[in-house]
Amino acid sequence: MEEKELKAKDIPWGYTRCFNDACKRKDTCMHYLANVLSNQKDRFVGLSVYPTAWQQDECPCYCEKKLVRKAWGFSHLYDNVPKYHKAEARCRVRSYFSAGMGPYYRVHHGENKITPKQQDDIMQILAKFGSTEGIKFDHYETDWNFE
Repeated sequence: MEEKELKAKDIPWGYTRCFNDACKRKDTCMHYLANVLSNQKDRFVGLSVYPTAWQQDECPCYCEKKLVRKAWGFSHLYDNVPKYHKAEARCRVRSYFSAGMGPYYRVHHGENKITPKQQDDIMQILAKFGSTEGIKFDHYETDWNFE
């Protein structure tokens, strides 16, 4: 994948931060790097990884600093779904994001991008209605993994 520098503007609003300076994996953890890069000195509350997460040289909250291929756009997502199942398939994909239409349309129009895991989950939903061979999202981009 391409080289890209992690910057404060890349960190999603509300992303969990870690303050554990003693962590051995801090230089490659997105939660710790989010804290280091944060320029929000006027914030006093927010999500954080508790020090108790670090046990026996492991942290269950560790998120490796890596670039992933994110996707958006659903124009051809339902091409292999039979006509009589398209409404139900769309409903199931929409409900994967939430009960409302907003998150679905934000991903469809590129305001939000979905992770490789979310892409796989959506393909599994669609596989219940037909073949997923040749089905792709409209757009892909390389971006930081903030899971």
